[in-house]
Order: sequence, then structure tokens, then C-alpha cells
Amino acid sequence: MCGVTGWVDWETDLRTRGATVSAMAETLACRGPDASGVWLSRHAAFGHRRLSVIDLTGGAQPLGTGQPETVLTYNGELYNHQELRRELQSLGHTFRTRSDTEVVLRAHIEWGTDAPRRFNGIFAYALWDGRAEELLLVRDHLGIKPLYWHVHAAGVLFGSEPKAVLANPLFRAELDAEGIAELFALPAAPTAGHGLFRGLNEVRPGHLVSVRRSAVREFPYWRLVSRPHTDDAATTRRTVRELLADAVERQLMSDVPLCTLLSGGVDSSAITALAALARERSGQGKVSSFSVDFPGSADRAPDTWRTGADAPFVRAAAEHVGTLHTSVVIPDDDLLEARQAVLRARDRPGWGEMDASLHLLFREVRRRSTVALSGEAADEVFGGYPYFHSPDALSAPTFPWLHGRPTPAVLLRPEVRAEVRPQEYTAQQYRDSLAGTPALAGETAADRRVREVFHLALTRWLPPLLERVDRVSMSVGLEVRVPFCDHRLVEYAWNVPWSLKTPDGRPKGLLRDAVRDLLPAAVADRPKSGYPSTPAVRYTQVLTDRAHELLADPAAPVFDLVDRETVRRALAEGMTLPSPRTAPNPVGGLDHLVQVDEWLRAYRVGLR
Repeated sequence: MCGVTGWVDWETDLRTRGATVSAMAETLACRGPDASGVWLSRHAAFGHRRLSVIDLTGGAQPLGTGQPETVLTYNGELYNHQELRRELQSLGHTFRTRSDTEVVLRAHIEWGTDAPRRFNGIFAYALWDGRAEELLLVRDHLGIKPLYWHVHAAGVLFGSEPKAVLANPLFRAELDAEGIAELFALPAAPTAGHGLFRGLNEVRPGHLVSVRRSAVREFPYWRLVSRPHTDDAATTRRTVRELLADAVERQLMSDVPLCTLLSGGVDSSAITALAALARERSGQGKVSSFSVDFPGSADRAPDTWRTGADAPFVRAAAEHVGTLHTSVVIPDDDLLEARQAVLRARDRPGWGEMDASLHLLFREVRRRSTVALSGEAADEVFGGYPYFHSPDALSAPTFPWLHGRPTPAVLLRPEVRAEVRPQEYTAQQYRDSLAGTPALAGETAADRRVREVFHLALTRWLPPLLERVDRVSMSVGLEVRVPFCDHRLVEYAWNVPWSLKTPDGRPKGLLRDAVRDLLPAAVADRPKSGYPSTPAVRYTQVLTDRAHELLADPAAPVFDLVDRETVRRALAEGMTLPSPRTAPNPVGGLDHLVQVDEWLRAYRVGLR
């Protein structure tokens, strides 16, 4: 996996701007610690940082070919690159490397903007066509890999993370009313394409951006299509199993050490078991697996988000599958030390201690592996979250996971709230999201509503989860792959009726039955249990003290947005501040308040 960045400018000779492009690329060094490269031409310049995973010696970037040059800076893994290579060779193309990067380049030369339709993988890349003087920015089907872009007066800047664009003097860190609404009203349902900073866009999943002198336009190369599902229950189970097994086997492709992330739930356990089977068939050794835990976690009472401790289920799955397992235990003090690293990784306020613990887990994993397979996205694809099964949430006229939950927007100063209008903004975003749901003729109202909620989950709930995993993992140079996001599996599951996804009313029953033979019964039937938050008493106390320091600081920038007296009163009365996360956590809102202040200072964010 890698970091990509670049600059198109129709008025400046970018051959004289190598230092700036190098600086943009250097901000992404954590994404690509193994190598770097810069390519300059009159109107286009690319920077690249490489994490070597495939063809360790031959995959240097930016990669170009032809005169005038077609040049690529690529972040990703193409799981079907060998099949595409053979097809392209049959069409007359010759290759000088084993890398999937060269396959992407040759595919565009052969098929143009139709090339991404043929790809199976995770990717975000930029391609410069010197003959047409056109820049293409492309992002994978589900948006697993990130790519941001900004239109300036004479062209475009782009980068894998906002920090790369921020390193160019043409872009300033500013927050306008929409950005404030995204940060305070919709942190758990961000708007597709919105980069939070004023003027910063993100290439939307399954989309391509074309940049020419005459115009900049974005259009989809892939989208979900609703059609009748004609397979019976047995065929559906078999197809799900086959698609998932194929996705896992493809994603074991690596020239560096690989492992799985194992939480003891059905999702990660199924990925681990399928990976073990594939490695056994190919004569490879046992799978290494990793989990996260915290001191005292076994003594915590279950709640609506966490149905119980992970450790017993992790042990059962690891022993049953036969993995080489490591449990990473994270104490309070380490969480506090990781906060600033996570803020810099995400370029925005995130999820506090949950981000910090994930960072520390990934840091330990990276000591032994460069690639990890994760069970992320199974709940969005198969309907595992509680809101899929709550009549109140399903009938709510808003994003179901936000129903009945206050957001940090209630803390905004009255004049800021009047400008931002968070309730109206949220309502409009919800209506726009519903309007984008692919309809199926003849569906009942109930089935139509379930389809809408699945679409909301895939387009508004899943993206911040994928962003979190990408940003935190790449901050330590770890590539995380997500087999449940294989677009073929998503396309198939999208059209499976709710009754088949939940046989006998069992949440995710289709997935459970499809992989039941691989797992202990306790793991296959384990209820949904969210990512663990830590019972970090000292962490909470340090944040509380920091919040009181902010209240005493008349220049604290967070109070340019947030009402100081509302926060003061809430802390004095022992009230829990509203959290940007939907998972119950008493420290989440406090964490968000402190992080916003730290972010405004560290990034020198201006308010517009």
C-alpha cells in the first residue's frame, strides 16, 4: 500500500516545483516507508511513497510509459492483476515488472476509463495522459482507499490524505458552515465526497474524476443495481460462501508477512478460517492472528453495544482454526500517549480512545506483519447492526443509527448553530441519501425500507469505519484488507431479500449458516458485539482535567464554535457530553471536545 499526491497547473511550469511536490509526498511517508519518487512535467507533477507488498524490487513509482508519457501514481492492491496481465499480453502488451501497478497502467492504455470496471481490489490512483493533457483520479468500488482533491484557480491538487494537499501553499485549512455541520452534526454519517476542510473533496467510492483545461467532472464507473433475487436459500448460502472464500484467497496475495485480525465474532473468525484453509491448500504454514484487549475488560458488564468480553471467543476461534495467536493488551497510559499520533493520522477529530487503541494494536501487528485481513463491513453487507432490527430505528425519519441520540451539534454556540442549521443540514443529507437508493419495482414498503437502510449503511455508515481503519493502519505502515468489501459479494448480497439474510429472524443468519462448518458453535452464533472501548479511568480523568483547562482559557479555539457555558454546566453537573460515535461511551463527547481544540490549534484551522 502507498501514498499518492500530485498537482496539475495549466499556468505554472511544474518542472520548477519539485521541492513542493516532494514536500507533499513526504507527508505520506508513514503510508509508504519503503521508497519514494517524484515525476515532473510542465503541467502535471506526481509524488509517491511506497509500501512494498508485491514485486518488492520492480514496483517503483510513479510509473510511466510511452511518448508523450502516460504516468501513474497508484495506491492499492489489484487482486485479479494476474488474470488481467494475461489478457493484456494476449492483446500485445509487454511488461517489465511483476507489479499490479503496471497492470493498472496498461489497462488504462488499452481500455481507457473502462479499465476500473475490470478491477477487483482496493485502490486509489492518479493517471496523467500526456497526449490528451488529462488527469484521472480513480477510487475503488467501496471507497476502501482514500483520495482527496482540491480545485484551485489554475488546476487541481490531490493526495491520499488531506495532509498532502495541505502541504501545498495553494490550499489553506479552513472550516465553513458545511464543514462545521459535518464535524458536529454528521460525524457518524459523513457526506460522500466532502473532505471536511473548505474546498476539499474526496473522490467518491466507485467514481472517477476527469481533470482537463476545459472542465473538471466526476462520474461513476460502478454502482449498485437492484434486481430480483432468484436463487433459493441453499444456493444463496453456497454462493455467499464461494464468493467470500474466493475474496479471502485472492487477498492472501503478498510477498511480505500477512496475518488476520481476530475479534472472536463470526465475521473475523470466518475470514481467519477461510484464510487458514486457503493456506493449507497451497502448502503454506499456519495463519497468524491478532486481537486487542484491555486490563479489566473481563469484569465489565455487558451493554447494548458490547454483549460480552472478546477473549473467550477469540481463544475458541484461534484454537479451532489453529492460528498462531497474539493478544495485544493495552494499558491506560499507552492510550494517552497515542492521542496525538492518531490526530495526525486522521487529519481531523476522530473517535478518541477507540482510535488510540486501534493505533496501538496496529503498531504491534506491524512489528510482525505488513498485511492484515479484517472482518470489517460484514454487518453493513449482511445487516448485523442493531438498527437493522429495531422497529423504532427503521421507522425514524433520519439515519437509523442517529435516532434518539444527541450529537455534538447541541453544544454549538447559538450564533454558530443559526449559521450552520445542523438539523436542517442533517435532514437534507438524509433526503439526498434516500433519493440515491436503487429501487426495485414491485417491492413492498417494508422491503423497500430495508433496502434503503442497507444503502444508508453502505454509503453513510461504512465510509467513516473504512476511513478510520485505513488512516490508523497506514499511520504505522500496515495494509489492512477487507474481503467483505469485495464488490462481487456486495453486489450479490445487495439483492438477497431480508428474509433470506435473516432466516428464522436471526441477525446475519445467512452469513452464519454459510460459514458454520468452519467455526465453533459459540462463535458462529455469537451476538453482535462492537469494537471494545476501554474502562480507562485515568484516561477519563486526564481528559476531564484538560476540559477544565480549556474552560479557563479565554483563547481556547474550540469555544469559537462551542458554547462555553453549556460545557461548564454539563461538567459541573456530571453530565455526559454528546459523543460523535453511536457506541455508548461516557468519555466520547469529552474526547471530541478536547480533540476539536487540539485539531484547530495543530492545523491552524481558520473559520469562514
